[in-house]
Amino acid sequence: MNYLAPSVLSADFATLGTDISIVAAAGAEMIHLDVMDGSFVPNISFGAPIISSVRKITNALFDVHLMIDDPIRYLDDFYKAGADLITVHYEACKDVEETLSKIDSYGILSGLAISPDTPVSVLEPYLKKVNMILVMSVYPGFGGQTFIENSLEKIRAVRAMADQQGLADLWIEVDGGIGAENISSVKEAGANVFVAGSAVFKGNVKELIDR
Repeated sequence: MNYLAPSVLSADFATLGTDISIVAAAGAEMIHLDVMDGSFVPNISFGAPIISSVRKITNALFDVHLMIDDPIRYLDDFYKAGADLITVHYEACKDVEETLSKIDSYGILSGLAISPDTPVSVLEPYLKKVNMILVMSVYPGFGGQTFIENSLEKIRAVRAMADQQGLADLWIEVDGGIGAENISSVKEAGANVFVAGSAVFKGNVKELIDR
């Protein structure tokens, strides 16, 4: 199963609830919520209160991507806000396994992300402990960046590792620079969850879903 996960960073925050409702009605089953702390990444976005507010207007799966240092400190807040899936960064966790175990304790989905300069080999010990791997195809922290082409090789490598461990159901999400011109090649590389911001909120969500 393939999923488009529109990133609300590219939505109009003055009409955020309406924008989310529109893309969900168009067929987007996941909503990607980027939480940035100004420390792990050089930008600040929003926190649990915003997620809690928009949780009331849709049943779409809330894919909460924590780009924050030591995320275990705030997992309770995001779970209570309505996250269905919480993804943390390998680079940001003091103890990756402890952080993932805490997410699992809530009975929700867990994800582990890597930034562009991090080798995929670091993921191997955790593949059986998560529901999803997120391959960042841009440097985290800002929307509207260009897709980094060698991300395709990283996606293929993650899919191969998953296959070697018998994890055919592992989701592989790709975030950054995804649009109509490259979503097919990202899919062919082995991804099945596609984060798109500008291409959705400033483009044609139906076109991307149909691909």
